[in-house]
Formats: sequence, C-alpha cells, structure tokens
Amino acid sequence: MNEISDLLTNRVFLSAVLAWFIAQSIKITWILIKEKRFDVGRLMGSGGMPSAHSASVVATTFSIGRIMGFGSPMFGFAGMMSFIVMYDAANVRMAAGKQAKLINRIIKELGEHRFSMYKELKELLGHTYLEVFVGGLLGMIIGLNMA
Repeated sequence: MNEISDLLTNRVFLSAVLAWFIAQSIKITWILIKEKRFDVGRLMGSGGMPSAHSASVVATTFSIGRIMGFGSPMFGFAGMMSFIVMYDAANVRMAAGKQAKLINRIIKELGEHRFSMYKELKELLGHTYLEVFVGGLLGMIIGLNMA
C-alpha cells in the first residue's frame, strides 16, 4: 500500500499526469468551441492540438531536471526519450494516419461491401509539428512548476 501513496505523491509522475490531462482537456474544449460539439472520447484519443504525448514526456523531463539537476544522467535520458516520442508523434504516427486516410478512401471507391469484414481505420493518429511544439511547451511549463 505504501507504493500507491508513494506514486500519488511523486512529483514527476503527477506532473506527467497533469500535463496529459490538461492537454486532453484542451482538445475537448477546442472541439467544443470550433465544432460546437462535446466529444468526451477525445479525452482518450490520440492526435490533435496539443500533443498530450509531448506534454507528458516533456513534463516528466523537466520535473526530473528540477529535482535531480539539469546535468544529471536521468535528465539526459528523459530528454532523449522525449525527443523520440515527439519525433514519433510528428513523423511516424502522422504518416500512419495519412496512410489510413488513403486506405479508407480506396476501400470506399472500390466498394465497401467487398471489405465489410474490416473496420474503418483510425485516421487521427499523429500530430503536426505545431501540435508537438505546443504540447512540449505545455509540458515544460507544468514540469518546471510542479517539481
């Protein structure tokens, strides 16, 4: 039981969770304002402004930096992991989303009845560079202030 209380008082963990939650809440609010609809499903969805992946890993990184020092090996490791996650979000996952969109379009053009056993592919997977940048900025602000 001590492990749970340790986790719930861990500033690094809490900054990552808060950054993720705020980023996902911004997405819901953005859709509410822009499209005039409430989409609670976006709370768990990927893609969109800002990147929750970027926000949470950068919050983790900067919390570690504040607690352990910006010259610590853990900060260096966390920084590298943040770079990998953000690169993946903006490049690999974005490309997968574009491919999904194209495959869905091809299936529609060929006739959906021939592919009825397949579910439509999820298209909103990755992020633009701006979405990744804003998520990272949000994470940095939260990480520096929570630690």
